[in-house]
Amino acid sequence: MKNNKYKILVLSDLKETTNNVVKSSISLAKMINGEVNFFHVRKPLDVIKIDNQLSAMRSLNQEHTAIEKEIQAILWPISDAYHVTIDYSFSIGNLKTKIGAYIKEYQPDIIVLGKRKSKKIKFIGDSITNFVLNKFDGAILLVANSKDLEPNKKLSFGLFNSQDQTFNSDFAEHLIYNAEKPLASFNIIKKGSDTYKDNGANDQKVIDYTFEDSADAIGNISKYLSKTKIDILLVNRMQHKTKTPTNFVNTAIDDLMDNLNTSLLIGSKSVSKTLV
Repeated sequence: MKNNKYKILVLSDLKETTNNVVKSSISLAKMINGEVNFFHVRKPLDVIKIDNQLSAMRSLNQEHTAIEKEIQAILWPISDAYHVTIDYSFSIGNLKTKIGAYIKEYQPDIIVLGKRKSKKIKFIGDSITNFVLNKFDGAILLVANSKDLEPNKKLSFGLFNSQDQTFNSDFAEHLIYNAEKPLASFNIIKKGSDTYKDNGANDQKVIDYTFEDSADAIGNISKYLSKTKIDILLVNRMQHKTKTPTNFVNTAIDDLMDNLNTSLLIGSKSVSKTLV
């Protein structure tokens, strides 16, 4: 078991979904014995819009104060409501450069982001989501925009192609212990393959839903996620040492982000014990 607390880093643009993301981070922290650290980056062009150097410095100082007040107004009520301390920091500069540097400095175990909108709609958050997925090797929680993860409430988990799930063993133990039972397993198999078999996790029954690989597979999973009221879908993004994962596991993450209205917990790239 992990003795120190897991380090949870919340990356936020302070948009309308920030409350959802923060509350979901607290829910995760309570489940896995974690500490929450909040980080925000503001682009310079959003702060300094004048050429005069003295006026620019004055504007920068004023913006620092305004950003801190804005963050405090969001974090403090949630922190008080759930009795969880939330440390915070912010910076002004290039988004990817600042985020990359902060990840390197803080060394989080888990990063939490608001779930991006569909790729069909181009916006700044899309590139940041992909940047974090490529930059960070640890677990990443993408919180659904329309539904937060309520703290102090047991959550329901779904496993995506669970034969290849490889989360940190301590992390998985905390998640499974705090999850609603039974778990649900959603699996996509090639046409003509043998039916995926039920698995057990910590002696708890796992209900298996199997779909043939097709253009409708993700849409069908989305319907079942809604019907079964799954709060978080656990998704693997790495190859297992001893098993060959379906190609679908690696290529489906974009589709899952774009088409599921469910929070996604994307696993670490590092190899560890299987979840089920």
